[in-house]
Amino acid sequence: MSILTQEKYHRQRMVKYAEKHSVTETAIRYKTSRKTVYKWIKRYDGTTDSLLDRSHKPKTSPRAHTEKELKQIRRRLKKYKWSDLLLAYQELIERDGYTRSYGGFKRIAAKMRAAKPTKKKAKKKPKPYKRADYPGQKIQIDVKYVPRYCVADGKKYYQYTAVDECSRWTYREMYDEHSTYSSKDFLEKLIKHAPFPIREVQTDNGTEFTNRLLVVKSKHLTMFENALIEMDIIYHRIQIATPRHNGKVERQHRTDEARFYKNMRMYNLEDGRKQLAVYQKKSNNYIKTCLNMKTPNQVVSMYQAIMF
Repeated sequence: MSILTQEKYHRQRMVKYAEKHSVTETAIRYKTSRKTVYKWIKRYDGTTDSLLDRSHKPKTSPRAHTEKELKQIRRRLKKYKWSDLLLAYQELIERDGYTRSYGGFKRIAAKMRAAKPTKKKAKKKPKPYKRADYPGQKIQIDVKYVPRYCVADGKKYYQYTAVDECSRWTYREMYDEHSTYSSKDFLEKLIKHAPFPIREVQTDNGTEFTNRLLVVKSKHLTMFENALIEMDIIYHRIQIATPRHNGKVERQHRTDEARFYKNMRMYNLEDGRKQLAVYQKKSNNYIKTCLNMKTPNQVVSMYQAIMF
């Protein structure tokens, strides 16, 4: 039962009690004033709804804005695109003879803004990502930092990773710098070890791959880009601030972090490379849910049997 319902039944009981007893006794019993008892007795018409509180809102408001004033306000607000209230108010005074206070004008403006229908911005639908149809059609390449807790000599090391979009076949190498020279060297090793020809390579816009985002624009291609041209491989750079387009290699980095680096310790670059090579041999024999519980090597073998 709501509070309003409880109150009206309470008042009804009070009125019924007052019919059999004096107003003073009723006021004492219900802990209220004689004036309140008289009010509800006078208002009661036999229905409980007559005992509800009435609105205190005045029936008429002599100081309410006229239709003419409301039209003037709306016109000025539209002119200033509902933003500069002071200029709109000033023009109302100087040109329309508006005599109301600024506070009253602001209240009306706020009500009009709330009632104004807002245009919903059409959501931009992202372009559908073109999936690879066969191994080697598109390879995603990215670089990650080797976690500092793994490194005994305190130096910085970097893991280059390539992921085939179709088969999820992966290849990794470790370097002590992430430069365009390291990127070129990694590409050459990738071409040598990949069990399929590579048609296209995709990277982000890092300076180890491209000069595209340098403050001082360079007309010269990087060593990595020149190597791609020499090998007749298509080069695709993802859009700025869209790492999801390189999502497969990003996801592989998180997997490597959990499966390899979490329990790995290395003394130097040579030691790190040896341990990474062992993990590299195992990684393409791990089943993946996205491959229907097959391994990358199994998927590559299936396509090789069909295509070659």
